[in-house]
Amino acid sequence: MSEVKIANPGPLGLCGFALTTFFLSCVNAGILKGNEETVVIGLAVFYGGIAQFAAGMWEFRSGNTFGATAFTSYGAFWLSFAALLIPGFGVGLGLKTGPTDTGIGFYLLGWTIFTAIMFLGTFRINGALVAVFAALTLTFLLLTVGALTANSSMSQLGGWVGIITAILAWYTALAGILSAVSGGKWNLPVFAMAA
Repeated sequence: MSEVKIANPGPLGLCGFALTTFFLSCVNAGILKGNEETVVIGLAVFYGGIAQFAAGMWEFRSGNTFGATAFTSYGAFWLSFAALLIPGFGVGLGLKTGPTDTGIGFYLLGWTIFTAIMFLGTFRINGALVAVFAALTLTFLLLTVGALTANSSMSQLGGWVGIITAILAWYTALAGILSAVSGGKWNLPVFAMAA
């Protein structure tokens, strides 16, 4: 019996992460305001959350521990973030019953630490992922400081760095897609790390 080959789930996970990060970062940067903020809930549940979580499960199947840990964890991040915004969970956008800045700050601090750990793992993979995780670590750090100090300028800067993070993730996803569909004719450099 031959082993069933599965497609590379990395581009799906990266795209789910990139689009959701891009949208929320546009909110954090102050580009999007008002009711537009609520769009992040749908993205965080379905694309950043469920699709990315599924990509993580497929990475387990393919034997990629880094991809499995990253995509499953960030899928769960987006699902948990959406839960903070859904009124049925007792919080929600603009409601006074939502978490405090301190609570969000410590939530983000935990994700900053996790992301820094994952960043170290990228040094064994490729330069494109090093760039994604470096930018993401900085994004989380800026958002953490912004929340813990109630400094909207830091949070806004975190939004701008988050937009850069999303662009880097899309680039890395495109590199994975092109390598799968072009037969090696149209590859983007990902700067493989020396073994």
